[in-house]
Amino acid sequence: MAETNNNVLEIIELGKVFRDFWGRERVQALSRLNLDVKRGEVFGLLGPNGSGKTTTVRIVLGLLFPTSGAVRLFGKSPRNVDVKSRIGYMPEESHLYGYLNAEETLDFFGRLFGLSREERRRRADALIEMVGLKRARRRPLGEYSKGMARRIGLAQSLINDPDFLILDEPTTGLDPIGAREMKDLILTLKERGKTIFLCSHLLADVEDVCDRVCILYGGKQRAEGKVEDLLKAKDSTQIRAPRLQEETVEQIKAVIGRALGAGVEVEVSSPTRRLEDFFLEVVAEARRERLATSGAEMGAGTAQFLEDEGAKAEKLVEELVGAARQAELSAEAGQSEAESVPAMTPAAGRGVIDNLVKQTPEEPDRQGRGEPEDAVLPETGLRRDLLDKLMADSQQQEDTDEDDQ
Repeated sequence: MAETNNNVLEIIELGKVFRDFWGRERVQALSRLNLDVKRGEVFGLLGPNGSGKTTTVRIVLGLLFPTSGAVRLFGKSPRNVDVKSRIGYMPEESHLYGYLNAEETLDFFGRLFGLSREERRRRADALIEMVGLKRARRRPLGEYSKGMARRIGLAQSLINDPDFLILDEPTTGLDPIGAREMKDLILTLKERGKTIFLCSHLLADVEDVCDRVCILYGGKQRAEGKVEDLLKAKDSTQIRAPRLQEETVEQIKAVIGRALGAGVEVEVSSPTRRLEDFFLEVVAEARRERLATSGAEMGAGTAQFLEDEGAKAEKLVEELVGAARQAELSAEAGQSEAESVPAMTPAAGRGVIDNLVKQTPEEPDRQGRGEPEDAVLPETGLRRDLLDKLMADSQQQEDTDEDDQ
């Protein structure tokens, strides 16, 4: 069957019966299941343990044969080799080789998909940075925590740039920060045209990212539809407004009571936030206060130590030169120090320069190692002769100011 419609996955009257050695029926895992997953959407498959979620995923992957019904991926059988190359799968437990590190793992899976060496390296670097394992990229996976294993499991599921991504319990083992990043990534992949089939026990995660869901119980479909439609309380009305005075609230309750009749209870209360939003807000506030922690931190773009030190040093030099120029103009205009407030005083500028060039106890004298005086300082990217000139100018300006006094 050719790929002729907007459905990436079609499940038609799917049934699966597990039998014992003698062929007797042991478990009815699925019964007449009908589903379709459309291109570019996030679909959630929900249900308690033993409801048939894992069996459905295994049939979709072509790892199990259905007892009845049919499954179509991109209009073809799930066991088609071309179809498998378009699928990414992250299982509930990431059973990866513990003696390989992150780079070697992604290189191994890239080889399975026939990627070139350059492409494997490029994708591995991008994925490792994306899942936050850059500093652990050369550690054996056997030393990873469960949360780190989930991250590299997601990376391996994306190495082939799949069109259809199956995620089984993607946030298991992740802290709230990692779980939020995982959900943000799922939404980003959706924006880029990926189709995602998600299984999870964490209903809040499903509610955040899924467009439609299906709830299984006992191998049978119990509910299916858009999340907003399924969760909408159709027997009540909610009115949101800025905070009201108590007298106004009583008047509103009285008006509603007269409209609905006696005996109808009207509740007026402040809206509540979700616990996840509150948690992330508390963590962000602590991070703004620079509180120390030995655990994971919320991501905030490029880390400060990764910024270009040369650019920061050049900016500092511009500020120092500007301060010296401003002091010159103030002296020429006959202004006193009390009347002129430069952006940075010469003494303060000299202190900054001293900090730039002073050597740490761990670093021996540069000239003692035979390095030239104009060697570039690795801490700042500045040449020593330029800093010496700035120090001399700053000292001369400071002596001039003392003479004027």
